[in-house]
Amino acid sequence: MAAIQMEGFSKRNAADPTCAAEWFRRRACLSPERPALTFEGQTWSYGEMQRRIGRMSGVLKKGGIGIGDRVAYIGFNHSEVLVMFFAAACIGAIFVPLNFRLAIPELISIIVDAKPHTLIADEHHAPIVDRARDLLTCKRYLCLGPAIVGWEAINRTVAEEATIPAPAATYPDDVVLLLYTSGTTGKPKGAKINNGNIWASNVATVLANEFNSRDVALNSAPLFHAAGLCSISLPTLMAGGHLILQRRFDAREYLCALEQYRVTLSIMVPAMMLFVSQQNDFESANLSALRLLSTGGAPVPEHLLRTYNARGIPVSQSYGLTESTSVATILQTDYSCAKLGSCGRASLMVDIRLVDGEGRVIAQPYVRGEICLRGPSIAMGYWNRPLETAELFDQEGWLRTGDGGYFDDEGFYYICDRIKDMIISGGENVYPSEVENVLCEHVAITEVAVIGGPDERWGERVIAIAALKLGASLSLEELVAFAQDRLARYKLPRELHLIEAMPRTTTGKIIKSELRHQFASRI
Repeated sequence: MAAIQMEGFSKRNAADPTCAAEWFRRRACLSPERPALTFEGQTWSYGEMQRRIGRMSGVLKKGGIGIGDRVAYIGFNHSEVLVMFFAAACIGAIFVPLNFRLAIPELISIIVDAKPHTLIADEHHAPIVDRARDLLTCKRYLCLGPAIVGWEAINRTVAEEATIPAPAATYPDDVVLLLYTSGTTGKPKGAKINNGNIWASNVATVLANEFNSRDVALNSAPLFHAAGLCSISLPTLMAGGHLILQRRFDAREYLCALEQYRVTLSIMVPAMMLFVSQQNDFESANLSALRLLSTGGAPVPEHLLRTYNARGIPVSQSYGLTESTSVATILQTDYSCAKLGSCGRASLMVDIRLVDGEGRVIAQPYVRGEICLRGPSIAMGYWNRPLETAELFDQEGWLRTGDGGYFDDEGFYYICDRIKDMIISGGENVYPSEVENVLCEHVAITEVAVIGGPDERWGERVIAIAALKLGASLSLEELVAFAQDRLARYKLPRELHLIEAMPRTTTGKIIKSELRHQFASRI
């Protein structure tokens, strides 16, 4: 059989195989006929996807994009988003997926910070950009979808400018992706992710979770977030699997897709797990093909883990952050029941340690401290923020996460909370997640968040904010009576506030800063 020569690449090209554009090209050469990506009923093979990447790279380069320039995208998940990422990587550019749910001032501040040469938007979000164009310095605007006044229609442009350029020389330490943090602790910062970070993250995920070319992966998490892009989409493609991409998360559609495509692996944040478990046909859905459900983004309440375990769904709770590209710890499914609540052991590409408040390394199990990470998947730092980058790492190059945790006597890690979220009441440390795990088991509660508020006598007091099930009622006295046999007295809530729904980031994390502002500002 004659060798397959992919368009736009010569045998003289000696690109590093750990670089994003090159490893995808090699995967496409290895299995061009296999299904790579399905989006809203349309499936591309690896060969077809590679051809689209080549043509898109030609469009970007002809428009004037050079090495190190930024290509930004704002919009819902779409198959073309992954094409854009690899196409930008082909010509040495940096892809910047934008969080479309941000307020316009927040969004504009990110675009101004990244200074993209080209901004691509879907038809739903182009009008939002138009409202602030006078503040932007982009040289080119491309629209994904029908033509819009003032925007080049990307489908027409690709058809007219299909010349495929030779790939740029790229290296493992070249920045290929800017992922902006969610901004729950301040203004969003762009984590600089290079080719080597993505390669290391992919390898760790593929090997630890045994991704392979027979896997069918479902992703409805946003591609502007490390979980949706780096934890499932890119590893699936590197392994040669079939990625099912949804435009956005809908619990009903997600559950249907699990059955329809016989999905073998997927990823959900805790909020998504909750909403899917509340579907009427969750208990009867045929999920027998699902061999791995990876979850992270926040500690998963134990009652949710038990709900999924009862359905026979292997849950792998992981831990990671934008600055670690993807996962830093992985709980393999063999331990999903035995180590309920654990986020696992260190990934193959990450070193991990705990330090106390003085920076001393914690060597004893069950002693809580700050989680620190080091390794080839850790981001280089923040875009245009040298001071914040310097503060991110200690003198030995360890990334200080700001997350609290501990490990048990078998080396399994458990996440407690953000260090800043810890409540100190009467000199005792109270970790909100511990209290939340107990309170959320009350029959009236759908969700609960615990924060600290000022207290004249004890320094801080425990405050519970709960969303109740339809028609349910709950008083503070009833909640305390429910929890008092399982929690120390100083951990019991002194206040209870009822709300309809929790404020969330776009990735499903509860925004505790908003809850503190609303409920903990008074004594």
